[in-house]
Amino acid sequence: MSAGELLERSLAYALGSVAGAQCVDPGRGTPCAEWNLGELLGHLDDSLDALYEGLSGGRIGLLPHADRVCGFRTRACAVLGAWAAGPPEGVLVGERPLDVRVMAAVGAVEITVHGWDVARSCGRPRPLPDGLAAELLSVARCVVGEEDRGVRFAEPVAVPSGAQAETRLLAFLGRRL
Repeated sequence: MSAGELLERSLAYALGSVAGAQCVDPGRGTPCAEWNLGELLGHLDDSLDALYEGLSGGRIGLLPHADRVCGFRTRACAVLGAWAAGPPEGVLVGERPLDVRVMAAVGAVEITVHGWDVARSCGRPRPLPDGLAAELLSVARCVVGEEDRGVRFAEPVAVPSGAQAETRLLAFLGRRL
């Protein structure tokens, strides 16, 4: 699956997860122990902003934008539009170069897993499609290292052998089903 297809499928999943979240108490807890639902949605917006910056301008700033005028759906469409318009070959994150396909794949992991977190927090669990989860697990294993544990991700959770890709992905990123 190409990075663009992965990003598109991740955004579609997250859009379904975020639908209706505005009707849920923003102070509600999430699978991300450090964040409530409002903070998680803000983080998801920041992630979409960063993806859009990278895809449309080839540079991601190190500080998030305060502009929250447009909603999640509008941001997701803007990201897809920027990809379809032909993203740059490389992106600068601060001053560090990053391949745009890597940025899109990492963004897909972020968007999908936090989409799962949002749905779970809203009391509407949504299973991850198996093919998408398997692709994202491959990406996550390449980009999440031990130095990320306790900082950006919780410790991995043990799962039974033969567990589905969704279970393995979420457990690898420290989530319990």
